[in-house]
Amino acid sequence: MANYGLIGYPLSHSFSSVFFRNYFIENEIKDCLYTNFEIESIKSLREIIEANNLIGLNITIPYKEEVIKYLDDLDSIAKEIGAVNTIKVINQNGKKLLKGYNTDAFGFEYTLTNYFNKKVIKEALILGTGGASKAVAYVLKKNNVNFVFATRNIDTLNKNHINYNAIDKDTIANMDIVINCTPLGMYPNIDEYPLLPYQYLRESTIFYDLIYNPVKTKFLQKGEEQNCIIINGKEMLQQQAIKGWAIWNDDKKFNY
Repeated sequence: MANYGLIGYPLSHSFSSVFFRNYFIENEIKDCLYTNFEIESIKSLREIIEANNLIGLNITIPYKEEVIKYLDDLDSIAKEIGAVNTIKVINQNGKKLLKGYNTDAFGFEYTLTNYFNKKVIKEALILGTGGASKAVAYVLKKNNVNFVFATRNIDTLNKNHINYNAIDKDTIANMDIVINCTPLGMYPNIDEYPLLPYQYLRESTIFYDLIYNPVKTKFLQKGEEQNCIIINGKEMLQQQAIKGWAIWNDDKKFNY
């Protein structure tokens, strides 16, 4: 049996195990198991890998950055981003080496390829400064999009960061895309949403929520009320997961 899993806390919102269970069935993949491991400390990473004989795993909130110090190696993209959401367990000389990758960037870019190709996204507002936001920023930079992070932490304010309270009419009306990389609105806290001056949005603005549970968050609903283009995180989840599977199984059809 080939064992895979997801590590994070909490995991009540996650569809990853359901996705992989269906992926195994649809692709007639036998003798594979994908399990959620809800842990309160990333310090138990290696213990979980050993106890469950894992050969690949995903990392989600809140450990995408913290996990790096527990790994033996990083893929070049994960190193540049500074966050990891996929780990491959490599058996080498009787030892298990852990190599980190970031497939969030692949998934996010995949969903916006047409917009990038048409060069209609020039200015972006990223809500949050965690691991997921770093993958988003990597993709935006790669596609020559100017971006600024919205943060509540005044200690991190610099030319690329803005406090939520400073987001005014001119700021949000200038954005071609607003990306929610925070957990606000994620199940079970579905009534939460980032506080923004939504009334000043342009109709052409893309509202992108990395959350996929619920399908339409309050954040997306508010964008929809202003006739914005809305996108949830489901396709990004699927594409990053498929690329993760390719990494775990050395599928060279994927360029990673």
